[in-house]
Amino acid sequence: MAVVAKQIPAPDQVQIKRALLSVSDKTGLIDLATALAQHGVELISTGGTARAIADAGLPVKDVSQITDFPEIMDGRVKTLHPSIHGGLLAIRDDADHKSAMEAHGIGPIDLAVINLYPFESVRAAGGDYATSVENIDIGGPAMIRAAAKNHAYVGVATDPADYDEILKALVASGGSLSLELRKHLAARAYARTAAYDAAISNWFAEVLDVAVPRHRALGGSLKAVMRYGENPHQSAGFYATGEQRNGVATAVLHQGKQLSYNNINDTDAAFELVSEFAPEKGAACAIIKHANPCGVAVGSSLADAYGKAYACDMTSAFGGIVAFNQPLDAAAAAEVVKIFTEVIIAPGASEEARAIVAAKKNLRLLTTEGLADPKAPGLFAKTVAGGILVQSRDNAAVDDLDLKVVTRRKPSEAELRDLRFAFQVAKHVKSNAIVYVKDGATVGVGAGQMSRVDSARIAARKAQDAADARKLAAPLTRGSVVASDAFFPFADGLVSAVEAGATAVIQPGGSMRDDEVISAADDAGIAMVFTGVRHFRH
Repeated sequence: MAVVAKQIPAPDQVQIKRALLSVSDKTGLIDLATALAQHGVELISTGGTARAIADAGLPVKDVSQITDFPEIMDGRVKTLHPSIHGGLLAIRDDADHKSAMEAHGIGPIDLAVINLYPFESVRAAGGDYATSVENIDIGGPAMIRAAAKNHAYVGVATDPADYDEILKALVASGGSLSLELRKHLAARAYARTAAYDAAISNWFAEVLDVAVPRHRALGGSLKAVMRYGENPHQSAGFYATGEQRNGVATAVLHQGKQLSYNNINDTDAAFELVSEFAPEKGAACAIIKHANPCGVAVGSSLADAYGKAYACDMTSAFGGIVAFNQPLDAAAAAEVVKIFTEVIIAPGASEEARAIVAAKKNLRLLTTEGLADPKAPGLFAKTVAGGILVQSRDNAAVDDLDLKVVTRRKPSEAELRDLRFAFQVAKHVKSNAIVYVKDGATVGVGAGQMSRVDSARIAARKAQDAADARKLAAPLTRGSVVASDAFFPFADGLVSAVEAGATAVIQPGGSMRDDEVISAADDAGIAMVFTGVRHFRH
């Protein structure tokens, strides 16, 4: 049964006379404590926070002086006490609460400044099980939630980013905080503890191999406020989840204006795709437009790979995102800057390359510490009306699949290399996906169509357009291989690929009409390989 609230109006201003400070991150602590002391605020603190304040020459009371009880169990128990929680939760204008405070000697706490044990950073650093558990904060979240619930009388700060706002309010009002500010601080506090608990619960699900937990929480910390979302009338923010994974969320932006919502989405797609190709096996480049690859290639150098990728669809590459699997060098940078490009992302960049890119002030350059592991576990989430769809990351790798030749003709070694490459790329193309590849480069990409045969035809048409632009005698789909992200439900999609000039096909198989499709491949004299794994991407 719901608890019935007492109808006691909250005061607009609350004078801050007593503050509790207990922080793991001590950024800005001494400046805050000094300013509070100058406003005549009594300081209460715990452990290392109290020592830091005292070492700064400021008067401070240890929590044990308030609770008349020492910290025990390696500091696990220190603030879970009525003298603390009563001071945070008491409704100051309620006669029963006031009576209880007087009877038990509980003093009010007007401001709680608390941040939490660094569980997220310990997890991100790969901490072992015992270390991770020990960095789960108990007292901190309890005090934050207590103070936030009682925001009618208490201010709460959970992040050093809150300090300046609080101090400015104290100066402007003569030492008090407004109800409006206390409400906003409370909202931030609950969001912080929610994100913290989400990180812990998802860690437990991961280490215990619970694929679908009964409750799923997702949380993150604001990294950037977007100018707008996919469209100007939509608001958006970029949140970092703390996942231990190289990518756009952890990359360093060397130049250029803030990335937009669409930039981030496309840059992530580009980097995830290019990360499929191990740098020690050679240079690779992916060019992305509207979350789909318009060109992907491997080559003898980054510049060579870029040139081959660009040749696939020179029209769509304009204004695209370019990702490399090796540190950007000067030769590749010089080629990329020849056309308008939104973003370059790579594991690093030479000084020469950075200087070349710097000449294009609106071109963003992002570098990461390495590639994203394509085989790593992880979560993918999408909101729907009234719910969230959550699934594991598609980390199936073609090199780990048991490929099965199902036609009379077997693919040649060169065809098999291109088939593997094509299937790696198809994994990152919106369904229905068709990818033509020749000599380690895409030569036609069909994405996001309602019919697989339409994707095959569009990819072939784009290959013809590329051939016309380059004044080639025939499109490069002649003699290419083709990949499909899912099975061909009918032979017509395969026939379209054959008509485009494909000599070998890779697809998952599993259709009720597989025999019909295999027969069509045999009739055309082409090779076909089944993977047994599909790569739908919506």
